[in-house]
Amino acid sequence: MDSFEWLNGYNVGFGLHHVDFSSPNRSRTPKYSAHFYYNIIKDNGFPLPDDEKVLYGHFRDDFIWSTATASYQIEGGWRADGKGLSIWDKFAHTHLRISNDDNGDIACDSYNKVEEDVAILKQLKVTHYRFSISWSRVLPDGTTNYINEAGLNYYHRLVDALIAANIQPHVTLYHWDLPQALQDIGGWENDTIVTKFRDYADFIFDRLGHKVKFWITINEPYNVAMIGHGYGVGAPGISFRPGTLPYIVGHNLLKAHAEAWHIYNDKYRAKQNGIISITINSDWSEPRNPYKQEDYDAAIRAIQFYIGWFAHPVYNGDYNDIMKTVIRERSLAAGLSESRGAGSTVDLTWLDSGSGWLKVTPFGFRRILNFIKEEYGNPPIIITENGISERGTVDLNDTHRSHYYEKYINQALKAYLLDGVDIRGYTAWSLMDNFEWAKGFSERFGFFYVNHSDPNISRVAKKSVSDYSKIITCNGFPHPAEKKQNNPKRVGHSDKSQDNNTYN
Repeated sequence: MDSFEWLNGYNVGFGLHHVDFSSPNRSRTPKYSAHFYYNIIKDNGFPLPDDEKVLYGHFRDDFIWSTATASYQIEGGWRADGKGLSIWDKFAHTHLRISNDDNGDIACDSYNKVEEDVAILKQLKVTHYRFSISWSRVLPDGTTNYINEAGLNYYHRLVDALIAANIQPHVTLYHWDLPQALQDIGGWENDTIVTKFRDYADFIFDRLGHKVKFWITINEPYNVAMIGHGYGVGAPGISFRPGTLPYIVGHNLLKAHAEAWHIYNDKYRAKQNGIISITINSDWSEPRNPYKQEDYDAAIRAIQFYIGWFAHPVYNGDYNDIMKTVIRERSLAAGLSESRGAGSTVDLTWLDSGSGWLKVTPFGFRRILNFIKEEYGNPPIIITENGISERGTVDLNDTHRSHYYEKYINQALKAYLLDGVDIRGYTAWSLMDNFEWAKGFSERFGFFYVNHSDPNISRVAKKSVSDYSKIITCNGFPHPAEKKQNNPKRVGHSDKSQDNNTYN
């Protein structure tokens, strides 16, 4: 316990228990370290918890195995064949906005490399490929007043090549590259964007819907609202109204998603037989001290301001009560210098990646999946992005990426088999190293290294390609006994038999 620390008196505490020296009773209160040390004693060391052990088993028979990219990050061809400017074209050409003053003018040159991209997808053995459409490539001014058929033809060629390779296209309508012409009239702040997005979606469904059965309306609306219109470190780079503008933008994003969803549902679903949803991203937050109610409440508050901001309106028709209460209090206390949200910190024991914001915490993956199940009635989930980056010297032996995918996909398997989360698919980010937004080409998430010093901008497989493809081929993690019998399983099992729940 804290005690009289010689020359330092009572100013320094070494104890596992805090002693209240102001109290006549000298009351003792256990610190977090006391609970931690208790568990070490109880476990007689550091046994590997069940949550970190490998679970052997398989996903459902029709599980979606995918990888993903986004138009501005890979396509290049920024002014090719009549393409209009996007907000990322302008942002990336603004000095000091992007690391090393990189830009996406050429990027991975995917606009000219349909065959090469499909070839590496086949090498990866995915069943699906998630990519996005550049709104300004097909509608240069953002409206249907002028249709750029040459730009649209690129997506026809890509979709046709994917289907010929038995890979299903999973198309995102909006992955952050708003036509600059629409930004010039207010962008996502101007509520006329809602009808413009509806018209754009209607046009794409009409032209590509007979071939595409998987649709995403908007990618990560939280990041569009906060990074682009709050922090200002992404396009369009607005940061002068962080307390109000992100919520206006977020509201219009939700209305735009709803308009696109309804037009597909009402006009196209019956004849095209596709599915449509939205990609909502989130971090998982743990209480800094799990034995402290205030920290637990703060963790829940952080999650509700992240995934809950957009998931609650989608599933429940309104914003969550925590957000409404906190924002109302902030508005009433606008003159105060401190907000009433939640502060966050990072556990120094978590493994790093090549991105400062990204730590390796597989346990959080299972927990956020279970949160979605409990909070929103166990909806079908397709994981549309998950991956890890590196920086510095290129090393094709990317063992950290293989480790990441093994751990995270196994946590998804636990959520599916042990917890009953309705997981329908998994998408690894990303197919290839690409333009990583404000970080330019300095952070690399890809299975394939893209050699920009080669005039052909060649793609080179990293070690993780074979490791991810093995997981796909096995549809999960077969028990070692299955391997000995030389009987890998591509088809999964949806039952919860003892064999499927075997740990190692």
